[in-house]
This record gives sequence, C-alpha cells and structure tokens, in this order.
Amino acid sequence: MFTGIVQAALPFEIIEKQEDMLSYAVKLPPELLDNLKLGASISVSGICQTVKKINTASGLVHFDAIAETLKLTTLKYLKTSELVNIERSLKFGDEVGGHVLSGHIIDTVKIQAIESTETNVTMTFECDINLLKYIFHKGYVALDGCSLTVVEPKKNPENNKKGLFSICLIPETLRITTFGLKKMGDLVNLEIDNQTQVIVNTVENYLSAQKILMPATHPPKL
Repeated sequence: MFTGIVQAALPFEIIEKQEDMLSYAVKLPPELLDNLKLGASISVSGICQTVKKINTASGLVHFDAIAETLKLTTLKYLKTSELVNIERSLKFGDEVGGHVLSGHIIDTVKIQAIESTETNVTMTFECDINLLKYIFHKGYVALDGCSLTVVEPKKNPENNKKGLFSICLIPETLRITTFGLKKMGDLVNLEIDNQTQVIVNTVENYLSAQKILMPATHPPKL
C-alpha cells in the first residue's frame, strides 16, 4: 500500500524488452535503499512493482513488468534516464499524508491543457467517459503515483466518449515529482480511489437489480 506522497523523481535505467515483459531498474539513493528487501513493493510512477534484485553498490533496484502492466500503463513508453516518481510502501505507523493507494493502475489519461501562473500549475486531463463516474469535484485520484485533489470533472464537449478533469499543482509537487517536466499530450497513469469505485459500482448494481425486480406497470383497464 502507498499514500501518494512521492519521495523522489529518479532515473529509469537498464531497459530490457522481451516478449510480453519489460525488465528495468531504477537508481535509488541510500535513504530509499535503507532496509529494502527482495519482494518488497515500490510505486514506480504509481505502478506497484515487486523488487527482484538490489545492487547496493550502484543503487540500482530491478523490476519486471508483465503484459497486463504494460498494456495499462506508461511503462512501455519510458526511455533510459527518464525520471519516474518513486514511493516506498507504507509501513504501520507512518503518516498518511495523501490517501491510501494500491498501485493498481486502471488506465492512462492524456494531458489536454496546462495553465501556469507564478505560484501554481493547473493541468487538465482527458479520460475515458466511463471513468468519469468515479471522479468527483474535491475528490481525489492518483496520477503517476501522486495523490491529487480533483477540480471540475465534466464531459468533454468536443468528444462525447471522453471526460475531462483538472488538478492544481503547488511548487513543491512540481519540484519533487515529474509533473514539472510534463507537456501537453503526455500520458499519465491513473488510479482511482478504490472505495469510491466500490460504492459507485454497488449503487449501480443495486439500482439495476431494482429495475429488474420491479413489476412492469400497465395502465388500468377501463
């Protein structure tokens, strides 16, 4: 489990592509290597990845990404030395500064617009319209592993198969994550809040069942 509080943006290294698999490494500093064990979970740009090898001398930590992960995430597009957001897994007793995340990406979303001021940046993302029901004003999502508050979710007026939502980024988020490097058209990994998804799906299933169970009504015979 993770909190969506990114600890560092670090280099993506040693990419080895195989059939339906990508083997790669990320270079971690000593403070993030501390007490790291094989089989541990690390969030790599929001994707829960299992540590398969640790080289403490070089700081390289190795992972494998399988076909399902590659299909749903941005991993397949990353290049050597490109930065990725890193968060070590949550420990009991740690402060949950963001919200509880599983690291299970549901889809990628595209940056549709970037608006900058002297103090912050607002990014607007385009998503599949079917995901918009899980995204609420002042709710939260994780984008590339960052826990962020949603602003103005709505249908895309130019494409009825797409939805739009925005997030606001403070300077500290831009400094410590990869969002300061993002451009329009870039894809970002999306994880929606699991509890929100469960509640929405439960309500939909209940209402659907109620329609099936309710007897058909007919006008009275005169």
